[in-house]
Amino acid sequence: MAERRAVNGGRAGTDPRRAARLAWGAAFAVATFWAFPQVVAGRVVDLGLAASWLAPACLLLAVRGLAPGPAARLGFLAGLAAHCAVLHWIYVVTVRYGNAPPVVGVIAPLALASYIAAFTSAFAAGGSWLARRGVTSPFVAAALWTALDHLRSFALTGFPWATLGYAQHQSPLLLGLAAWTGVYGLSFATALGGAGLARLAERRALPAGLAALAGVVLLHALGPLAAPDPIPAQPALRVAILQGNIDQGVKWSPAFAERTLAGYEDLTRRAAAQGARVVVWPETAVPGSLSIHLDLAERVSALARETGALLVVGSVGIEPQDPGAGKGMPVHYYDSAFVIDAQGRVLDRYDKTHLVPYGEYVPLRALLGAFLSAVASGMTSGDVSPGEAPRAIPLEPPGGGALSAGIPICYELLFPDLVRRFVAGGAQVLFAITNDAWYGRTGAPYQFLAITALRSAETGVWTARAANTGVSAFIDERGRVREQTPIFEAGLLVADVPLRSPEAGRTYYVRHGDVFAWSCWAAVVGAAVVARRRASRAAGGS
Repeated sequence: MAERRAVNGGRAGTDPRRAARLAWGAAFAVATFWAFPQVVAGRVVDLGLAASWLAPACLLLAVRGLAPGPAARLGFLAGLAAHCAVLHWIYVVTVRYGNAPPVVGVIAPLALASYIAAFTSAFAAGGSWLARRGVTSPFVAAALWTALDHLRSFALTGFPWATLGYAQHQSPLLLGLAAWTGVYGLSFATALGGAGLARLAERRALPAGLAALAGVVLLHALGPLAAPDPIPAQPALRVAILQGNIDQGVKWSPAFAERTLAGYEDLTRRAAAQGARVVVWPETAVPGSLSIHLDLAERVSALARETGALLVVGSVGIEPQDPGAGKGMPVHYYDSAFVIDAQGRVLDRYDKTHLVPYGEYVPLRALLGAFLSAVASGMTSGDVSPGEAPRAIPLEPPGGGALSAGIPICYELLFPDLVRRFVAGGAQVLFAITNDAWYGRTGAPYQFLAITALRSAETGVWTARAANTGVSAFIDERGRVREQTPIFEAGLLVADVPLRSPEAGRTYYVRHGDVFAWSCWAAVVGAAVVARRRASRAAGGS
């Protein structure tokens, strides 16, 4: 009876394993923190290939034997501690650059970590519910973890930062799975390995643990076979990515505008001198709007004519709310990428479709606006408007050879299904533009680079990533970073980027999306049905 009371959460007694559970929960938080790139004493430390396997194992050992309620509570606390540590850079975003009160800098990471911790809690509770009904397979645990990672990509608009699969961004074997499964296949493999390790720690669960580890070995063997075929070196497009290194504190300062624009003009000329046919500027690189500031627009157009290069330029898009209205009417602001050809003509403009809550718009502004208005500021004091949809944009680089490109902007890169739609629509290359100055000298720029690398691994196309303060990089079709810049240094990179022709075929993930993630949902539902039937039979036989 005493044992039963302890297992049911200690309401009538004390859980004898409480100290051990807390230790395993703390170990989960530590392993999760080190599963993603961090900056320590000015150096990037990336232990994901080791720490990522330990995180699920530690969580499973922490909640082993608990009823769903206590498991949920412990899972939430462990997840909160883990992701407060991972997301510590939110304080820099909100307080240092967002000019928010320090209390917001504390609440913001707590709120985001709570969101992620809710999924950790759901995993702990769901695993407990299944285990108490006789379903303890590590494969089911991995499917549950993966399904919840998938849910986190769209629930309440989604925030899939630190999804477990990103910890494997340097795995030359598992990366190949992404072309079929998206990042969720890497989450599944890692969670399966962690669940296997947890089962090996149980004396009577050796066969299940070994089976799980055998599955992990098999997935490593399948990864290289699943990777997209290398893109032929020709045709290739000589692309330059610029890193202006404009501090966020002066980015929108009128006094600094001339120096900002002159810096990008100089970098563009240097890129053209190295033969670049396309030059990619970062997100909102222009200190103004090419839509309405005609002097800026003409200056950038003149630069395109001078250099003979096609420019992809991050700037603010502005349109009247009523297209027929005159000046002085309310306007829409967009986070945009302008495509300007070598003759100085604006060929197209892509508007960012997935915006940052509390960064580019404030949900429930009437209620929260006064408290959080400082955070959602920068390019406009009000809300940014979303674009219509991700789409491939036809380009006409000098020298001929028309092609299509996708231009995901910053936060959009977190969402696998969104980015795959650029390529499904015909994009042969991705020009990813972002402004990571908000993150300061934390691990966030390197974590974001890892996220971007998975988008190439999933879609099978190269990514040219232009970041205001870095990390700017060229990433190949298998998700390998070929070349990257140091952060907080002005500079540029130039490379011949192979283009995936439409005839070469798209990856399974581009063509079909999150089939693997939904299959994990199906597996979880199937396991729940089996568990309920077992419980019903047990109740009927008692």
